[in-house]
Amino acid sequence: MSLMGIDLGTTGCKAVVFDEGGRLLASAYREYPLHFPKPGWIELDSNRVIASAKEVIREAAGKARRDPVRALAVASQGEAVTPVDAKGRYLHNAVVTFDARTAGLVSWWEQRLPRRRLFELTGMPLHGMYSASKILWLKQNRKDVFEKTRWFLCYEDLLFHALGLEPVIDFSLAARTMLLDLKSGRWSPELCRTAGIDPGTLSRPLPSGTAVGVLGTSVAKSLGLPPGVVVATGGHDQPCGALGAGVVEDRVGMYATGTVECITPALQKRVTHPKLLEANIACYPHVVPGLFVALTFNFTGGSLLKWFRDTFAQSEKAAAAKSGRDVYEILLKDIPKDPTSLFILPHFTATGTPHFDTESKGVIAGLRLSTTRGEIVKAVLEGVTYEMAL
Repeated sequence: MSLMGIDLGTTGCKAVVFDEGGRLLASAYREYPLHFPKPGWIELDSNRVIASAKEVIREAAGKARRDPVRALAVASQGEAVTPVDAKGRYLHNAVVTFDARTAGLVSWWEQRLPRRRLFELTGMPLHGMYSASKILWLKQNRKDVFEKTRWFLCYEDLLFHALGLEPVIDFSLAARTMLLDLKSGRWSPELCRTAGIDPGTLSRPLPSGTAVGVLGTSVAKSLGLPPGVVVATGGHDQPCGALGAGVVEDRVGMYATGTVECITPALQKRVTHPKLLEANIACYPHVVPGLFVALTFNFTGGSLLKWFRDTFAQSEKAAAAKSGRDVYEILLKDIPKDPTSLFILPHFTATGTPHFDTESKGVIAGLRLSTTRGEIVKAVLEGVTYEMAL
């Protein structure tokens, strides 16, 4: 028996298959582009994301035929939400975490609820990035979309829905909507009423690792999976990554590089100390039962190296495609061993904790005519690391 994990990220998705002993049997990956319809607006085409997810499931399942997949679960980026109508059509692109259009809604929430109340209810420090504000933005600016929507789905539950299952969501990802009452494990009537969001348009919250159902025969066949594959809730990608890194006890943490750069410690109990709220640090359920996680991060993490690759590394991309090597391996081959004299402020989207500044911009400082390409690549890594040290 083997198990499949699916990671639905901001710039790509992956499926991996492991046997019961933890040995990697197969993997598949697809990238997809971010869309920038206006300055500060950042979206994903959910049709493309779900199509890519099905492709990686099919490819990874095909590579693991000798030990057929018996169960799968999903790790998902947080906050991004897709409006889906009663016929299953996606009515609008998903607005991703670091999209800035909802920044003005912070004052809207403050006029109705104290920041402290929101934090105590949801574990989330008030910010425009959470799904609640993305749905509210649709209600205020795209009434045509809002009124036709049957479901507002994050990517975990969106994939379940696309696979013909009930759209359910685990507690860790549900918390990232800023609508989940952490004490009850249910959608907060107070917050839904305040925002005018029908809780019936949201997926059913469940603990991580809960069996959602069994894939239908025709769906399983179309994905190259055997009959009877069990689908289970996974979680928000950072807690899932923490579990994978062995962060399963109090006061141990994970430093992860992805699209977003993030440090995720596990905590024995939920913390609501005012200092966390002041520093915009969320505290919400881990995917490990009985534990919580806190989240410190910068929105521009690995995406900055990807930006450099796509903007300045066409020859390396061509060489990678020709040789079969990883393009980042080629890019990083000639970076200097010593620290550079450059400084990159990695605010190419917005800042994360502690400032949550949506107006700050990226900077490359210290350039000289003698500056080399390798130094700039090294400075990308340094700048992100300095931000995380802060």
